Amino acid sequence: MTAGSYDFRLVALSLVIAICASYTALDLAGRVTPARGRARVIWLIGGAAAMGLGIWSMRYMGMLAFGIAMIAIMILGLAILSSLVDRRYSAQTLALA
Repeated sequence: MTAGSYDFRLVALSLVIAICASYTALDLAGRVTPARGRARVIWLIGGAAAMGLGIWSMRYMGMLAFGIAMIAIMILGLAILSSLVDRRYSAQTLALA
């Protein structure tokens, strides 16, 4: 097993990203519930984008914060797919609000 270490500045940045994204998503979720029709869809898309991209950004920032003594690569297609999955399930969750 390879030992690694964390860059605590990037860990802190990951935490700030998570807090800002969750605040934004929850604020937008509060606007989804009373809205009807097209306005509801727009608020839902905005909230899903905020939450999904926040989750995605936090995850990748956390991965960047961890340093190991070997080469690690990220595959762009999988990174984009994971972002889409995050946004999809965020939208489903906000739709329940």
